[in-house]
Amino acid sequence: MQGEALRFAQIFLIVCPSFILFGYNQSGVGGLTDFPSWVRQFPEIDTVNTTGAQKSHNATVQGAVVASYTLGALFGSLICTWIGDILGRRRTIFAGACIALIGQALECSAYALAQFTVGRVILGWGVGMLSATVPVWQSECSPADKRGRNVVLTGMFIAFGFALTQWINFGFYHMQERSASWRGSLAIPALFSLTIMGSIFLLPESPRWLVLKNRSDTAQQTLACLRQKDAVSPEIMHELRGIEVSLEESSSGNMGLRDIFTMGEEKLFYRFVLCILLQFFQQMTGGTLISVYIPIIFEDNLHLGSSLAKVLAACALTWKFICCFVGFYVVDRLGRRAAFMISGGGMSMCMLALTVSNSFSNNHTASIISALFIFIYNFFLPVGFLGANFVYPAEVAPVRLRVAMHSFSIANQWLWMFVVAMITPTAIADIGYRYYIVFTVVGGLIPPVVYLFYPETMNRSLEEVNQIFHDAPSIMSAVKMSRTLPIGGSVIGEIEGKKIVEEIE
Repeated sequence: MQGEALRFAQIFLIVCPSFILFGYNQSGVGGLTDFPSWVRQFPEIDTVNTTGAQKSHNATVQGAVVASYTLGALFGSLICTWIGDILGRRRTIFAGACIALIGQALECSAYALAQFTVGRVILGWGVGMLSATVPVWQSECSPADKRGRNVVLTGMFIAFGFALTQWINFGFYHMQERSASWRGSLAIPALFSLTIMGSIFLLPESPRWLVLKNRSDTAQQTLACLRQKDAVSPEIMHELRGIEVSLEESSSGNMGLRDIFTMGEEKLFYRFVLCILLQFFQQMTGGTLISVYIPIIFEDNLHLGSSLAKVLAACALTWKFICCFVGFYVVDRLGRRAAFMISGGGMSMCMLALTVSNSFSNNHTASIISALFIFIYNFFLPVGFLGANFVYPAEVAPVRLRVAMHSFSIANQWLWMFVVAMITPTAIADIGYRYYIVFTVVGGLIPPVVYLFYPETMNRSLEEVNQIFHDAPSIMSAVKMSRTLPIGGSVIGEIEGKKIVEEIE
């Protein structure tokens, strides 16, 4: 396979199952907690048949169990900072899929809460490795003009995973008295782990990792296959030389992991903060709140029947998946900055509306308005923060620290996902509508922060993005430079200390 066929194989054999796993397992347990068979098996987290202090205690334990998946993913992401450049992208992806499969086996065969929790942590560990490595691998293999759309597909597959788990849970709801209902639901994603394990070594390694390991000849052949061009064509030789020059610049200062927390010419700490803050925004605008606990919100907050709540939850997350096509359009046409600002501002307005509408207790009209704004929220989220947030960290990081920096940013996402998943059951029970104020404020900060500090990376090679940060005299000037540097320019050498830029049509 070459060119488009190879790119589609990467997407549908690796990216698709990896991020369906992400969404399915993140959202899956939230729709099972009211199944009678589940409650009988795990009475320690029963919030259906308990009241008062016991219900509050069980809600806290339930939050911890649901969030244990994200805690495992946090450490799975972080370990990629160490093993990502040692094993390479493909072997790290394979290891993540194997670990996820072990976690799924423990989870769906559990007869005690302890085993279920351990399985959930191990599952999260594997998914964390996949979420930290797959976008980097895909970014490093994609051409600049298609990189945004290719990586934004991750968000579409996450949303598909969210929707799939809700429909499957609703499908099993008719047999809720039998343990096969929730066990079957939790076992289904093992198919995606097996797909990844069986496919990854049929696909190419990242050419940038190959150059990093002094395997430039193999990288040249890989680039030729990915671009469907002759290995000695000017385009392939130019792209390969750009990777080598970028790597030489970053290695000249013996760049190491600790350098992430320094500035210097490369402005590494600035880039690191951009990545970390972006994933903080992704979680603290309500993404996990809506995706994981949407059946509980419809049932407990809006006082809808259990069956209707599950149908509405499935419809809302299916709608989110459909809206991902808007993000797919925006990211490589309007740019990353526009996607983030539109998405953040829209989510903030929706959370404000949810705050106001939920402040009216036992009001049917207010409940309808709340449900409407959950659907509107699921339109704005995929525009910028269900895909573009994965591609941007991989774009702004230098090649020697790309896996490490992206792993830290994804680990930060899982950290805040853990916080939200942990506190949401208690927060909904104790402070109700006031909980949404936090997400309103954070979403409102996104447009000004992105406008001031986030350079545009659309249509630029990864080496051009690195050049913007390297040459910008200050943090504030990086945004301006991203608009003035010619598209298609890359550094090919120096004359008397001045960088020479070659432009390719």
